[in-house]
Amino acid sequence: MLRDMGCWWWWWFAVLSAAVASVCGGEVTYDGRSLIINGQRKILFSGSIHYPRSTPEMWPSLISQAKQGGIDVIETYVFWNQHEPKPGQYDFSGRRDIVRFIREVQAQGLYACLRIGPFIQAEWNYGGFPFWLHDVPGIVYRTDNEPFKFYMRNFTTKIVEIMKSENLYASQGGPIILQQIENEYKTVEANFGEGGKRYVLWAANMAVGLETGVPWVMCKQDDAPDPVINSCNGRICGETFAGPNSPNKPAIWTENWTSSYPLFGEDARPRPVEDIAFHVALFVAKMNGSFINYYMYHGGTNFGRTSSAYVQTAYYDEAPLDEYGLIQQPTWGHLKELHAAVKLCSETLLQGAQSNLSLGTKLQEAYVFRGQSGKCAAFLVNNDSRTDVTVVFQNTSYELPRKSISILADCKNEAFNTAKISTQQNTRSIQTVTKFNSTEQWEEYKESIPNFDDTSSRANTLLEHTNTTKDASDYLWYTFRYNNDPSNGQSVLSTNSRAHALHAFVNGRHTGSQHGSSSNLSFSLYNTVSFRAGINNVSLLSVMVGLPDSGGYLERRVAGLRRVRIQSNGILKDFTNNPWGYQVGLLGEKLQIYTDVGSQKVQWSKFGSSTSGLLTWYKTVFDAPAGNEPVALNLVSMRKGEVWVNGQSIGRYWVSFLTPSGKPSQIWYHIPRSFLKPTGNLLVLLEEETGHPVGISIGKVSIPKICGHVSESHLPPVISRVIYKKHENHHGRRPKVQLRCPSNRNISRILFASFGTPSGDCQSYAVGSCHSSTSRSNVEKACLGKGMCSVPLSYKRFGGDPCPGTPKALLVDVQCT
Repeated sequence: MLRDMGCWWWWWFAVLSAAVASVCGGEVTYDGRSLIINGQRKILFSGSIHYPRSTPEMWPSLISQAKQGGIDVIETYVFWNQHEPKPGQYDFSGRRDIVRFIREVQAQGLYACLRIGPFIQAEWNYGGFPFWLHDVPGIVYRTDNEPFKFYMRNFTTKIVEIMKSENLYASQGGPIILQQIENEYKTVEANFGEGGKRYVLWAANMAVGLETGVPWVMCKQDDAPDPVINSCNGRICGETFAGPNSPNKPAIWTENWTSSYPLFGEDARPRPVEDIAFHVALFVAKMNGSFINYYMYHGGTNFGRTSSAYVQTAYYDEAPLDEYGLIQQPTWGHLKELHAAVKLCSETLLQGAQSNLSLGTKLQEAYVFRGQSGKCAAFLVNNDSRTDVTVVFQNTSYELPRKSISILADCKNEAFNTAKISTQQNTRSIQTVTKFNSTEQWEEYKESIPNFDDTSSRANTLLEHTNTTKDASDYLWYTFRYNNDPSNGQSVLSTNSRAHALHAFVNGRHTGSQHGSSSNLSFSLYNTVSFRAGINNVSLLSVMVGLPDSGGYLERRVAGLRRVRIQSNGILKDFTNNPWGYQVGLLGEKLQIYTDVGSQKVQWSKFGSSTSGLLTWYKTVFDAPAGNEPVALNLVSMRKGEVWVNGQSIGRYWVSFLTPSGKPSQIWYHIPRSFLKPTGNLLVLLEEETGHPVGISIGKVSIPKICGHVSESHLPPVISRVIYKKHENHHGRRPKVQLRCPSNRNISRILFASFGTPSGDCQSYAVGSCHSSTSRSNVEKACLGKGMCSVPLSYKRFGGDPCPGTPKALLVDVQCT
């Protein structure tokens, strides 16, 4: 029997090795089953990694870890406002170097999917549009509008020409096998009537006419014109996708959301990996799905002011690769096992005939694929979210946990179940290495509050915020003069705003602040104010936290102050149509005092010199932490603003905007290692509210602990992640605890090990009523001092059965240093 199991193992290994062979360019076509590359149908797993949300120094590791996770394709949007900040002026430097990014994908033997858009949404500022589009006369975005189509064609053509000139399309021997025009247009098409329908046809024809030699897709566009492929976005495309709009097009899932994008003021909503895996398997089985892209596989960081309205700086931190580029377990490992299981039967899935049959009730069914050569693959589905079930398929019983799918690569042996996680789990930790807990470490610069007389831009009405700032700054000062009658007592200053935050000052003194939220686009601020007799200066700072990124008629959105009133002695006076003075941005921004050169243009004071912390800049210097672990900044004592390291913005922070659970949305902010010098790094913070920097710190991010927990009901790994010597494969197909420390770390300590009936899980555990006394010594022998190890669930290894007749489990928790 063991010999037979060993043969089965090596058959699986050979099949999978062939399935994950290195890629190369060539002709790309498609049929109703899949993309066809060099004449071969392919099942492809793709992962979204956006080049501007990480650094070029991170790209090789991110792409490598995606490849190790069973990813075949790297998908990215193209970010128009990053590349064409002014009409006809292009920037492809640094994090914008898309050619370097695609070449790294190619160098690691993966394919690429280029989603040009150029409208992308993506929780990116203004949906990826450069704001100068707003000022093009007569423009209406994303419809049959000649000015818009002119600039959209220009940019799309520019990107395609760059890719062609670098030989990056598969038709030229490059890695790009798929590209996208537009983005989720069906969600807004009805706003534009017949113009929207004409625009869809125009966009498709324009894209195809660029003759790239690889297919185009339109996501969420059920009527995508031939030959453009319509694709699905969402969490459950196996249930919601109507399918390709032609029998000659493959089923493609361009966005399988691995989490929910995070907003300031909202709690994180991680998605269980069991749910992700279930819907991937269902899409493959039910829809004949052959291309699935995880959005995001690595979310990264919204550096600077790049995020859209209210979106946090950390982006999709719960993805298989977290914000810092560290592997997130069990998500990464469980999906890797899923990919391997699907690839085992890819030939049958791509060539065989599909059938569907009931397994007893309407909630249990099987999707069966049979090839002409007799090969067979089956997906056994339990749609019941409450009950585990036993089903019979081809005279064999199979246990299906609630809401799960089992993959039988040969219609007999269960290779994988979406709900049975056997991969390791890990714990991310941040070790504080530098504290800024002394007032002597800090200097401050107080931002001046402009009065009406200080402004040079004037209007007799309230101007719209973004059209005035042109997105050059988050900030716009609205100022006016108020002549107060000496007989007036206390007055009420009331404002209504469609910006994101507002700070009110009277005669240079702060009188109140208010902010909106993603679900409350308009808010009001009421201040009880004691005006002095005569002329008073009212200064209102309107603040945006990113521009909107979605919806129809984006160019018509309004932001900023909409109404200002003062009530005194029962008399209400409206200042909406009043002489107003405007200042775009803050003085510190204009002088770039967050840079080495700019910081010398102002006089900094000792910390605590000003009586109010509002609108205060703080600066200090620090040395880079030793080692190569990712670095993060803890802003727990700050409230709202932006932070720079050596002149580069690591993003906005809004610690004071608490979630419904009463916690800040984000306190740790990623400082890429490439931003740092060995010593003398300049750290500058702009604090809008009353936060103070004494209390922030710098930490190193690592995975210090990993844990594995399997039982006899778990499945063996599809393909072992450990390289065995030839004589060590005698364990056969048994469940295993497989542990792998992050690179450059080894297992230094066994924190817990129990073979028997350990209680709890990897978060909290204890020895149960049944426990092998050799548990720790056996795990130490297998794992100590190694970067990775494998411990099978084996009576022989642990000196026999410690409690006959009782189902066994193995739980191991270790430390990596």
